[in-house]
Amino acid sequence: MELNQANKYEIQGVNLEEVANEYGTPLYVYDSEKILQQLNSIKGAFSELNVRIKYAAKALTNLSILRLLKSEGAELDVVSIEEVHLGLKAGFKPEEILYTPNCVSFEEIQKAVDLGVTMNIDNISILEQFGNKYGKTVPCCIRLNPHIMAGGNTKISTGHVDSKFGISIYQLPHLLRVIKSNNINIIGLHMHTGSDILDADVFLKVAEILFGIAKDFPDLRFIDFGSGFKVKYREEDIVTNVFDLGAKLADAFKRFCVDYGRELEIWFEPGKFLVSEAGLLLVRTNVVKTTPATVFVGVDSGMNHLLRPMMYDAYHEIVNLSNPNGTSRICTVVGYICETDTLGLDRKINEVREGDLLAIKNAGAYAFSMASNYNSRLRPAEVLIHNGEAKLIRKRETLDDLLRNQVEVDI
Repeated sequence: MELNQANKYEIQGVNLEEVANEYGTPLYVYDSEKILQQLNSIKGAFSELNVRIKYAAKALTNLSILRLLKSEGAELDVVSIEEVHLGLKAGFKPEEILYTPNCVSFEEIQKAVDLGVTMNIDNISILEQFGNKYGKTVPCCIRLNPHIMAGGNTKISTGHVDSKFGISIYQLPHLLRVIKSNNINIIGLHMHTGSDILDADVFLKVAEILFGIAKDFPDLRFIDFGSGFKVKYREEDIVTNVFDLGAKLADAFKRFCVDYGRELEIWFEPGKFLVSEAGLLLVRTNVVKTTPATVFVGVDSGMNHLLRPMMYDAYHEIVNLSNPNGTSRICTVVGYICETDTLGLDRKINEVREGDLLAIKNAGAYAFSMASNYNSRLRPAEVLIHNGEAKLIRKRETLDDLLRNQVEVDI
């Protein structure tokens, strides 16, 4: 998003105020160029290796976004059987999809196997059932917990000792007995320690653990490092230098492959890194309310459309598109939900007037995908700006959508 010569904010030459006027607010808007720029940066960073990029679909599952990434060679990481179906509908081949569920029933595992996707199993109970059912006829990957605390918030840290994710590396002897007794064909090792990881050394620590464990698995095809690359939320933010990481990890991975005896693939599963900065949530100011302590800017959206600030204390920059040259003033941007619903606390924003259009940045990841109908509010439309054109990729919900699955009975 940038200011043009007419002092209007635009993406790919498309005026954002005009997009908001055409499709209404609140509105999610995505920039295809930014998504592909992020994808190509990862591909470039690891170009020395046999790398596969598996987009973590849970970040944003719109079919048009999935197809955009597929068109540039990305594959898919999914966490539910529904995401498996979305991936297949978007055109991904089953072998391009890695399915990494957590705490699902074995029936769901069987459905995924029937669809032909690659299984990634993260607990011994399911692995035993998997082995009893399929033996070596269906290869799979296993997700390990390295007991490394990493990530920007405890709620998005997944590799620590008290995490529900993965099989503990301290259970390795038992794990190996289960694999041997059930004749399970393990083709991949996977670790994911969390999100918003800045330090490349975290990945190198994971690599050291995985390389040490790999000697016990002679039939590996790949090692999957998950993701967690940090993106920029504030102008001054330091982000993960994927090229520095690529250089360091490439050297270590090449040495490992020599020791292992053959070249393996290296996999990554970026989600937020690919789509977060590409997304905006456009909202309209309903009211400017001054209290003895605070100036509240109340908008036509809320935690039902952007949950991250309330759930993770996440910071999302907010820009006044309607008044780019206005005097900066301190205000707190809040939503229209009947609950404490803060989108931006004590922000310095160009003076906001009732009716002004605001853009909330970093709304590409975990915005629509975590949106709800709380307070019986409708979920917004989604627009993708691609090749200099704004394309509607999801219609705004209507009251009929809220009522569709309700069954009215005589009371």
